[in-house]
Parts: sequence; C-alpha cells; structure tokens
Amino acid sequence: MSVIVIEFITVDGIVSDPDGSAGTPLGGWAFRYGPEAVTGDKFRLGRTLDDGVLLLGSATWQLFARLWPGRDDPFAQRMNAVPKLVASRTLTDADTAAWANSRVLAGDVIDAVKHEPRDVVLTGSLSLVHQLMAEDLIDEYRLLTFPAVLGTGDRLFPAGGPHAELECLSAEQVGAAVLTRHRRAAR
Repeated sequence: MSVIVIEFITVDGIVSDPDGSAGTPLGGWAFRYGPEAVTGDKFRLGRTLDDGVLLLGSATWQLFARLWPGRDDPFAQRMNAVPKLVASRTLTDADTAAWANSRVLAGDVIDAVKHEPRDVVLTGSLSLVHQLMAEDLIDEYRLLTFPAVLGTGDRLFPAGGPHAELECLSAEQVGAAVLTRHRRAAR
C-alpha cells in the first residue's frame, strides 16, 4: 500500500484555489492555461484508480461531487467508479450518496490510512495532506507544476513543516505544466 498525494501547484509552492472555486483574488491559476492543461489523467494514475481508493476532505469531495458524476469520458469513468473515503465531521453517508462509491470515514483518518490495504490517492484536501505529512505516511507526491508565481496562498510544504527526503522519479512536460513524481527516499 502506498499513499500518493496529487496536487496542482505553482512554481512557488502554492496549492490553494487552482480552479477559482474558493473565490480567492488569485484563484483559478491552473485553469488559465486551458482545459487541456487540467483534464484527463494528467497525474498518470491509470490502474491506481482501478485498484486503489481516493481520500478526500469534505470541501474537495463536495466540489468533485458536483463535477464528476455528470462526466462520462474514460478518466471520469475511473473517478466515478473508484471507492471514495471522505474525511468529514459534517457530512453523512446520506450526503455522500450524491457521488457513487463514496462513504464517510468512521473514526480517525490516520488510523484509517494506516490500515487501508489498497493504494490511497489523496487529492487537494490540504489539511489532510498536512496531517499525513506530520505522521510520515506519504510515499509519493505527483505534482503538476504550473508556470505561475502567486506569492501568497496555502503552500504544500509550509514553513516549519516536517523534514522529508525525497527522490525524483520522473519529470515530464504536460501541456503548460510539468508533472513531477517524487517518492520518499529510502531510509
């Protein structure tokens, strides 16, 4: 089992509001490069979605639950079929019926991740990412880096955050962005 974090990110490390849905002054930065920059399997998840599980916080789940169920391209079919674990104190399983294969996590998210037998893909959900970082549970980062510098916003790797040694697995240009894959360095 691996925990894989996927994020749209700017050159200066900002991950907040890539689509503009949060209404921040600089939001929507990833989508300014056109739909081809953000659609489809840009993170090269492939079979990981077929065999793994998606972990989402409530805000990311709510955004995705409005977007994905109405789509029917091959990647959307995978997103709609993958089991989805929702870390939320406010949503119920009745709420999550809006997006197939979603269920609210019962109990502690760290414990759930530690005991999950499948690969866990965590997208967006920065507070969850930071919780898993603090517990050293992230095995791989797949970052789609856009050529934007925002100077302000939430950072994937915050000042004072936990130290991590990573190794670069790959880097490839994907439209206007660069997809990099980094994994935890051997200990």
